Amino acid sequence: MTAFLAAAEVRERFLRFFEERGHRRVPSSSLVPHQDPTLLFTNAGMVQFKDVFTGREKRDYSRAASSQKCVRAGGKHNDLDNVGFTARHHTFFEMLGNFSFGDYFKKDAITYAWELVTKILGIDPSRLSVTVFNGEKGVIWDEEAFELWEKQGLPRERIHKLGYKDNFWAMGDIGPCGPCSEIHFHQGDDLPCAEVSAGRKCLGVACDCDRWLEIWNLVFMQFERKEKDAPLEPLPKPSIDTGAGLERLTSVVQGKRSNYDTDLFAPIIRKVGELSMRRYGGGDEGDASMRVIADHSRAAAFLIADGVQPSKEGRGYVLRRIMRRAIRHGSKLGLSEVFLPRTVEVVIDTMRAAYPELQENRAFILETTRFEEESFRRTLERGLRLIDEELAKIEKSGAKVLPGEVVFFLHDTHGFPWDLTQIIVRERGFDIDQEGYEQAMARQREKAAFAGTGEERVPDVYHALFGRLGPTTFVGYEGEGHEAEGTLLAVVKRGAEAQEAAAGEEVELVFDRTPFYGESGGQVGDTGRVTARGGKATALVLDSKRPVPELVVHKVRVEQGSLWVGDLSHLGVDGARRAAIRANHSATHLLHKALKVVLGEHVKQAGSVVAPDYLRFDYSHFAAPTQEQLERVEDLVNLWIRENAEAKTELMPLEEARKIGAVALFGEKYGERVRVVSVHPLSTELCGGTHVRRTGDIGLFKLQSESSIASGVRRIVGLTGEGAFAYLRQEERELRRAADVLRASPKEVSKRIEALQKRVKELERKLEEASVRGRPERAESVREVNGLKVLTSRVDPADAKTLRGLADKYRDQLKSGVVGLGGQTADGKALLLVAATKDVVERGFKAGEMVGLLAKEIGGSGGGKADLAQAGGPDPSRIEAALSKLYELVGETAR
Repeated sequence: MTAFLAAAEVRERFLRFFEERGHRRVPSSSLVPHQDPTLLFTNAGMVQFKDVFTGREKRDYSRAASSQKCVRAGGKHNDLDNVGFTARHHTFFEMLGNFSFGDYFKKDAITYAWELVTKILGIDPSRLSVTVFNGEKGVIWDEEAFELWEKQGLPRERIHKLGYKDNFWAMGDIGPCGPCSEIHFHQGDDLPCAEVSAGRKCLGVACDCDRWLEIWNLVFMQFERKEKDAPLEPLPKPSIDTGAGLERLTSVVQGKRSNYDTDLFAPIIRKVGELSMRRYGGGDEGDASMRVIADHSRAAAFLIADGVQPSKEGRGYVLRRIMRRAIRHGSKLGLSEVFLPRTVEVVIDTMRAAYPELQENRAFILETTRFEEESFRRTLERGLRLIDEELAKIEKSGAKVLPGEVVFFLHDTHGFPWDLTQIIVRERGFDIDQEGYEQAMARQREKAAFAGTGEERVPDVYHALFGRLGPTTFVGYEGEGHEAEGTLLAVVKRGAEAQEAAAGEEVELVFDRTPFYGESGGQVGDTGRVTARGGKATALVLDSKRPVPELVVHKVRVEQGSLWVGDLSHLGVDGARRAAIRANHSATHLLHKALKVVLGEHVKQAGSVVAPDYLRFDYSHFAAPTQEQLERVEDLVNLWIRENAEAKTELMPLEEARKIGAVALFGEKYGERVRVVSVHPLSTELCGGTHVRRTGDIGLFKLQSESSIASGVRRIVGLTGEGAFAYLRQEERELRRAADVLRASPKEVSKRIEALQKRVKELERKLEEASVRGRPERAESVREVNGLKVLTSRVDPADAKTLRGLADKYRDQLKSGVVGLGGQTADGKALLLVAATKDVVERGFKAGEMVGLLAKEIGGSGGGKADLAQAGGPDPSRIEAALSKLYELVGETAR
């Protein structure tokens, strides 16, 4: 073994080794897969190359090496329960990989792997064994790989043949596949082994124990299955896909038996120890909690940096589960104050050199982490108290399972992920009804039209076109004009290629060059006209899209004549519409900068729409901005517009753009060279859209609305130029109309409205008092149920204020008891109210639960506090039945 190598050096040596052997060093792709609806997260190094392997995408290199960010924590990769309690399980990890796209094959792949492991990283070859495919399911054994390993100097007894399950890889039921070969490191026979404990012999590299550790997997893609269960066919260009987990490789190089003892985790664990005043390594449950926090801090930092935010569904829900599990383990360590931002900050500091996006998004990552922990801590105590109450109930009945509806309520109302609830109740000797929980979740998803990953897979026809035709040359940036000549290269009808488009047909057209901007980055596509054949063939361009980056597809309706592949065509963009879009796009850049200035650098763009008639800008922030802050934002944008600064555009390498501070946006996939747009000296962003020449061309910016659209995400809708002026003119007209109605000047409108509101409230109060005074002093039905007084009354017409006033009056009369009121509202709906005196509540009565059960009688729902709750529903004919049922429910509670 060589001298100590830091994990960063292991990563660098791997990438440099392959770079020196003709591989392109490719940056890690985002943890959010690009245009792949089959994956929640990037979970392997080959994900960003999937379309390259299948031939749907072409790149200008045939060899690549990367260190890919990966997350496995959801779906079939749900290893959360194991994380922190084993030496190897992680939610976030880095996968080192080298790839050949029809270039070299087994011989070079095996030679490279052996040289890197034994010579570059210095791992003792006498402690290494390898596996090869032994032949199964109609596929012959991999004799070639066996012989190649033998030529590296490995004794035959250390080359093991394993079956389909362990040593055959497939992308799916169809697609590329092939045998694989693994390198295993012998950690020592002193480690425990279940086989040995049972009196049998350790199975070696095939055993599930930790004596042998897999450190590298080489996949030899040499076959293809074109249909499910069809015979395998040889690939015309066999390829290589390898994966070596950095965490495992580093543990071997550093002589550690646990990944958590490497320098990838040690700094985070030290910080946890410092905060909790505990020493790591005692072998108790506290060690496991410290490992959980270390692992989950890494996952949280990287997921948030890639634009994922905690939420109730999809990727955000997985992140929330990870973060809240870490917070729970922090509580077990006695960490009563917010701590996760401090451990996440260690991740940023130790990993930012390799992953600059961590530093670029530092403020946002830390703010998101802080907000999520503070939010969860507010609900943690209430949730734990509810769990205690529910467990006490089921224990009395002799049951041992927490109902699924309760688990769902904890998730939906208190933000408790189901597995966190499961962990808590199992610690107390109970379990959860997971099937019942999943049924409740399914019902909620049906109501909310749950959207999964939200991604749509791009049809194959577009990948095929791009592979054959290459990128469309875009000539529509300012200075290049709104018109151009282009040759029609392809016609797409109903998802398939055609040669001609006739009058009346709606089709898609691809040209070699175009002034039409294809929708991307939030900017809508251009519209306009196409003319060909000397004006005899014309088409209206309805939209322009980019189903594949750099391929512009024009959706058109042919108005006259026919367009044929090969036609030289004149393409003209709707110039006025484009000008409005440019103004709105440049305004979003200024708005983004203004929000950062006013609210803080943590603000990040979370989506946008740039249309001709408005702009919509989604951004990350955890509180509603004040009116003064919004006015300050609007003032800054208009100040920069009046300064009439010249917009500048420059093409440069991505790394150079990062160095000058250009803002990159979440969810965007950037190439090695990027377009950097500065619409003002204070605003520099990576952007492929169209923009104004000078900020003064925007004219005017008006913030139309601001609202919350999700936890931690807010939305601004704005207008520019003529649209902004028209909006202000309409607002002015409405103000004058209101002034005329109130017989006041526009300046006096607010004061006059305040006076009228005060008068209305006073009249409503008097009316309510008169209504309550007019009711009978006693309700018509008072009974004593198991020693508890229950009073019910029908009140028509009913409204919430009247019922609450009567409830207070009847509770005072009863001194001790329960009140149930119901009636039909003015719009024909049913209204119920349940109230209880203080002493009854102290005995365990809950009005909120009672009214929820009564609400089923009227076909509605309800809730509230323990002493007062109400419900509404569409069926007033069942009000009496609901009030009658109250006696029965109170009787059960009193018992």
